[in-house]
Amino acid sequence: MRELYSPIEPYVTGRLQVSRIHNIYYEGCGNTNGTPVVFLHGGPGGGLVTDFRRFFNPSAYHVVLFDQRGSGQSTPHACLEENTTWDLVADIERLREHLGIERWVVFGGSWGSTLALAYAETHPERVRALVLRGIFLGRKSDNDWIYQSGANAIFPDVWEEFVNVIPEAERGDLMAAYYKRLTSDDEKVSHEAARAWRIWEGSTSKLLPDPKLMERFGEVELALAIARIECHYFISNIFLPSENYLLENVSNIRHIPTVIVQGRYDVLCPMTSAWELHKAFPEAELVVVPDAGHSALEKGTLSALVEATDRFRDAL
Repeated sequence: MRELYSPIEPYVTGRLQVSRIHNIYYEGCGNTNGTPVVFLHGGPGGGLVTDFRRFFNPSAYHVVLFDQRGSGQSTPHACLEENTTWDLVADIERLREHLGIERWVVFGGSWGSTLALAYAETHPERVRALVLRGIFLGRKSDNDWIYQSGANAIFPDVWEEFVNVIPEAERGDLMAAYYKRLTSDDEKVSHEAARAWRIWEGSTSKLLPDPKLMERFGEVELALAIARIECHYFISNIFLPSENYLLENVSNIRHIPTVIVQGRYDVLCPMTSAWELHKAFPEAELVVVPDAGHSALEKGTLSALVEATDRFRDAL
């Protein structure tokens, strides 16, 4: 069983103006002469945590991490304007060009897997390999499972707290009801909705509940950015032109070495999406972790991800 590499500090941090509004924070770690890899965090709106640097051998990889628009240290905080999937795909390219990187490995989990697929299918010539975890394809059915009907059958106790924020008359479309509250000018209303949204997600994130994770997910400022941006994306079907866009365009990337890591008991991003992606992309290796949920930091998932980056380190 593999562990994360030792904690590491960035050798560089910086900011990049990517639009008239948005300025993104980025950092570089590891070996500047190593294999470049870009880490795409979840959410959308999740932002970086220091452990994300540790999936990669620092002597072998040049690790680039950044906070996507509106999240983490990027500014303006929780901003929805000029914030779409295609804006983020363009930001990845801007950052690659800014850093003078020709091609890189792309690593993304959950929403990061969605963004990694969108980026790779748009710019396959810039991608050396893909490491994907907890596949989310951004379809209406995927969102309905989490926020309307599906996952609630497994976590009815926590679901009750999630729906109690919304009056009964509006529960036929919980996404719309939450969006109205998350974008409200009334701070009390938006904060209550954000906290409930994140507590629901945090409660379903791991196979076994993690009180420390729940405490972090309940922090209002962090919750507001993630909940607002997630709801903004999901209510817009993540700005894709068709329901199965990512599967329909997978032929663009079937030549790219790819590992898919999926927790068998992932409730937020059920294994059916990883399985459908694997069927459309049989060249990709699918690693099913038998005792894991959604989180990248569960032992089996973490180990499989580190094994994947080590393998690509040797191959590339």
